[in-house]
Amino acid sequence: MRIGFIGLGIMGSGMAHNLLRDGHELTVWNRTASRMGPLVEGGASPAVSAAEVGEFCDVVMICVSDTPDVEQVVLGDHGVLEGIRPGSLVIDHSTISPSATLELAAAVEAKGAFWLDAPVSGGSEGAAKGTLSIMIGGDAAQVERAMPYLKSVGQTITHVGAQGAGQLVKVVNQILVVGNQLAVSEALLVAEAGGLDLEKTLDAVKGGAAGSWMLSNRGPQMIQRDWRPGFTIDLQQKDLRLVLEAADNLGVPVLGTSLIFQLYRSLQTRGLGSEGNHALVKALEEMCGIYVGESPD
Repeated sequence: MRIGFIGLGIMGSGMAHNLLRDGHELTVWNRTASRMGPLVEGGASPAVSAAEVGEFCDVVMICVSDTPDVEQVVLGDHGVLEGIRPGSLVIDHSTISPSATLELAAAVEAKGAFWLDAPVSGGSEGAAKGTLSIMIGGDAAQVERAMPYLKSVGQTITHVGAQGAGQLVKVVNQILVVGNQLAVSEALLVAEAGGLDLEKTLDAVKGGAAGSWMLSNRGPQMIQRDWRPGFTIDLQQKDLRLVLEAADNLGVPVLGTSLIFQLYRSLQTRGLGSEGNHALVKALEEMCGIYVGESPD
């Protein structure tokens, strides 16, 4: 199978490298062409457009930032749909609107091809290591077809239902991510205010019932005031807009998530949108004048 990968940003680059590592024949395309360079040096073939990826590849994997970006690379001028052949498979790893996913899937299927929505979770670390969690919506036979390539980029791979279900599970995932991050932020502020050794505090609690991925992976960064992103605030906010939209459509109150959305917005107004989503703690620090780890930046 010839594999195409579109979108070589903070997540897609690591995923594409892992496909190469496992020996897959890979063609890549990115709107900023310079990002293709390291993959081409590693053995990937460059494409001149998303349409060319669709034309020459049996499986097209996409990982871009937002719903309009997926729509552009699939439906737009020189998009995947212009080149795709009957029988091909498109796997969208982006996090986008569940309703838009169904429209995109219908457009691809009208060409005789197949669509899986397969958003991922695990941050840039998981993308680089090939240990992402992948939640997949679509036909079971196509999930099985995709499995050799999904195993190159992910460790926990779950077929969660029909088309659109993958994106809805990602909504659930993001509610849990930001809720955990708020809890980690509050906890470390209490530890700081109480004069505790922050590293020893983390060691004491991360292996028990309080443990979480955010605590273990982002807690140490927060203590060091290292705001390099595994996932940026701006991207987190994009995902939270999808959460709020889905919850509204379903009639479900998401009070805590709505609050966190506003806290992140306050950081965006300070120009911090490119920092990691664990910088949520900065919104709380400004309220109390206590700063985790060190003096304020």
